[in-house]
Amino acid sequence: MNKRIAVLPGDGIGPEVTAVAVQVLKKIGEVFDHQFTFEEGLVGAIAIDETGNPFPDETLQLCQSADAILFGAIGHPKYDNDPTAPVRPEQGLLAMRKALGLYANIRPVNTFKALADASPLKREIVEGVDFVVFRELTGGSYFGKKGRSDDRLSAYDTCTYTHDEIYRITKLAFEAAAKRRKKVTLVDKANVMETSRLWREVVQKYAAEHPEIELELMFVDNAAMALIQNPRRFDVILTENMFGDILTDEASVITGSLGMLPSASVGNQVALYEPIHGSYPQAAGQNIANPMAAVLSAATLLETSFNLMAEGKIIRHAVEEALNFGYVTKDINPDKFMSTTEVGQKICDFI
Repeated sequence: MNKRIAVLPGDGIGPEVTAVAVQVLKKIGEVFDHQFTFEEGLVGAIAIDETGNPFPDETLQLCQSADAILFGAIGHPKYDNDPTAPVRPEQGLLAMRKALGLYANIRPVNTFKALADASPLKREIVEGVDFVVFRELTGGSYFGKKGRSDDRLSAYDTCTYTHDEIYRITKLAFEAAAKRRKKVTLVDKANVMETSRLWREVVQKYAAEHPEIELELMFVDNAAMALIQNPRRFDVILTENMFGDILTDEASVITGSLGMLPSASVGNQVALYEPIHGSYPQAAGQNIANPMAAVLSAATLLETSFNLMAEGKIIRHAVEEALNFGYVTKDINPDKFMSTTEVGQKICDFI
């Protein structure tokens, strides 16, 4: 198989963890005789520094010509700490999602036995957790009209959704549930927000046509509590953009480390795969970042975009073996740990 993969390392620890993911993909290529071509592009703060644009046209063209995109992270303190900055790295991420039509962010949350005691939650709560979040990615308050008054003393962010935006991700969530435990939990704030009431209308109508799937309706504040009290109750969570952003970060602690969760962003064109963690600039260049979420994102890339299920399974098994043998970074075991590159090499050895 010959495939082109666009690599967007981004900022902070993004280049370090992405390099490990590329190393793992190259090892898979060697073992299974696949030819993967990797081409890098600029995005985020580094793109602003070099071009003035957080998502340059050259990067868009690279993504559009690729078979899949492997992405690192975006963000830098010099922009994060300056609320008056006219151009921000995160604008590049939003622009990329919009330009590529990446309307659905899919974030699986499951636990590894070796990390059950690394979670801040009790072992009996986190063992056996296995759910996936479908977060709408190109609508809501992140993309609605926003602004400030002339005197700068008031501000607004408008949350807007259309029927079609809700319907298309609902379809994906129900299709996923049909292959899992046949349950979808819609998370919203329908007691307060009109957009949430539209979500309920669209999703309940769709559910009525698919009676084999159980639909649960849950307010976001209740869902935030349930994720901590009993995360095993969930199978597929379906929600809007901002709620999904917050809940998936909350859910990440269940696994024991933010550095363990991969994600996929899909739409009508090329799909993008990335770890859910941020750029973690404090650790940049120190070779201490956990690369496993990036590696698992590469496994998801192989499975979802290229239908290479055996290859993806081997990567997942290699990650689990590394965990079982204690080949982990400092975030998982601060007393006995390896570097980012050492963990990557161990994973490649297992492959």
